[in-house]
Amino acid sequence: MEFIPAKNIISGYAEDGWFGANYNMNIYKGCSHGCIYCDSRSDCYQIADFSRVRAKENTLETIERNLRSKQKKGIVGTGGMSDPYNPMEEKHELTRGALKLFDRYHFGISALTKSDLVVRDIDLFLSIARHSPVNMMMTITAADDNLAKKIEPHVSTSSERFRAIRAFAKAGIHTGVLMMPLVPFIEDTVDNIIGLIHLAKESGADFIYPSFSMTLRSGQREYFYRELDKKFPGTSEKFIKTYGGDYGCPSPDYHMLKERFIAECKKLNVTYRYRDIVRYKSGYSRKQLSWI
Repeated sequence: MEFIPAKNIISGYAEDGWFGANYNMNIYKGCSHGCIYCDSRSDCYQIADFSRVRAKENTLETIERNLRSKQKKGIVGTGGMSDPYNPMEEKHELTRGALKLFDRYHFGISALTKSDLVVRDIDLFLSIARHSPVNMMMTITAADDNLAKKIEPHVSTSSERFRAIRAFAKAGIHTGVLMMPLVPFIEDTVDNIIGLIHLAKESGADFIYPSFSMTLRSGQREYFYRELDKKFPGTSEKFIKTYGGDYGCPSPDYHMLKERFIAECKKLNVTYRYRDIVRYKSGYSRKQLSWI
């Protein structure tokens, strides 16, 4: 694997970031999952050869230095730009090493992935949970494995990801499903959405959080349309006709799907509101750190 220089890996402090994270971490750059909708391919991120996975040099030394420099403890979020459990992680264990450091220095973790490799590290999630908030999120956008493989060709199947959620739930770790993005004209069906809610419930997920749309930007849009033409002939024409060059691409059935989603979640007693999901960190103290 290629390593690239990086001065820092853990970001500066934010009071209330995505799903309660105070810091952000991206150990890897690029992603080999091949998801046709991935926003990280966009030109604005300037990641050349996005499908090639690289890692930051001196990863664990840099992370430890970053953690020791923080004035406040907090929750580290990871998985926003590249999956912390890409195939390279199985061999190099850089994410696992980072979790050990979070445990040592008493930082929490909010991880987002599409890989069941995360199950390997349940022991560390449990250890961190003894002193800090822990949240494991799995992106799943298709209830059917065959459909998921077309949209996300190189990741764990949806059923494998639900088994990972089941393992975390059984261990008592806060875990749930990010049902986003739902690709219009393909995944934005009542059957798919209801199916995902039921699978989340059956797997013991603490929550499911939705988005009934996707985004398209320069760089990402071109790749997405090429893949649509290969796998779903005629669908790119629907996108162009419906959205033109718009950034936001909500499902044409957005309001109906949202209503059905909420009704089914209430029926099954599944948490779906963001404000309720982030309660996993309630009571967490952000006191000043001292390394003396």
